[in-house]
Amino acid sequence: MASNFPPDPSSVRYDGGWTHRDVHANGIRLHIASAGPGDPEAPLVVLLHGFADFWWSWRHQLTALAELGYHAVAVDLRGYGDSDKPPRGYDGWTLAGDIAGLIRALGYSSATLVGHADGGLVCWATAVLHPRLVRAVAVVSSPHPAALKSSVLRDNAQRRTFLPGFLRSQLPRYPEHLLTREDGRGAADLLTGRSSPGWAGSAECADTAHRMRSAIQIPGVAHCALEYKRWAFRSQWRADGRRFIAVMRKPVDIPVVSLRGEFDRYILPHTVHRGPQLAPRRRVVTVRDAAHFAHQENPEAVTAEIAKLLAGAESPKTR
Repeated sequence: MASNFPPDPSSVRYDGGWTHRDVHANGIRLHIASAGPGDPEAPLVVLLHGFADFWWSWRHQLTALAELGYHAVAVDLRGYGDSDKPPRGYDGWTLAGDIAGLIRALGYSSATLVGHADGGLVCWATAVLHPRLVRAVAVVSSPHPAALKSSVLRDNAQRRTFLPGFLRSQLPRYPEHLLTREDGRGAADLLTGRSSPGWAGSAECADTAHRMRSAIQIPGVAHCALEYKRWAFRSQWRADGRRFIAVMRKPVDIPVVSLRGEFDRYILPHTVHRGPQLAPRRRVVTVRDAAHFAHQENPEAVTAEIAKLLAGAESPKTR
């Protein structure tokens, strides 16, 4: 039976092989789940979730990367989970500043960033705007922002899958209702609807959907999540948005692995492959038996690709 009261933000602090912490960065408080050796020389890996999600999305990678000797940190992005939910700051500039501030606040001079969907877009932005802080990037179902824009404008198939939901997000109040109705069913539908059929029917998917339903009902979360998409739309007609996309066209000259589930019908293959000049050191990898949430549907394969990237970018003995 549904509760008459919305979930408390602290309800996302699930127990496991990690430690929950609050870190102050870029003027806000970010909640993180941290795993790995206490050795401050262990390289830092920062994991960023996607739309309508929260840090739990990276539970498999948190523990697996920690076992490999890395300091793995999964973040509740600004506006999500148990992080602060300020009324502003959902633009690419500020979100990149959040992650740059987090890296510094954790006592590091650089990190490898891993992101899914919207979290991947934050990875791309941080790598461009704060290049000295980013050693390598792994993204799941998250093409380069300039490549995504180009595909949506020029490719009918990508436009049909991406644009209707993106435009619907621009409406006032109604999109929040869609996400939170029936105890957060909208968030769960995103997970099951964009996952491969085999995983969508699994007990793990059902458990994850239950947690996402609760997290999206935390006061303010649905609105803040949509503000990411609203800024991306509104900024197209403003100077800050035009300047942002122009800056984002600067090549990301670090190791990058771009992962896409073979059954992903939301982000299409040609969109992921578009714009090789934007990331000249990029590898594109198809993840078998997975769709849009490859890091959860086939976590072993995704973790193996992240580990391969990390091995080339840094060793567990150096920061």
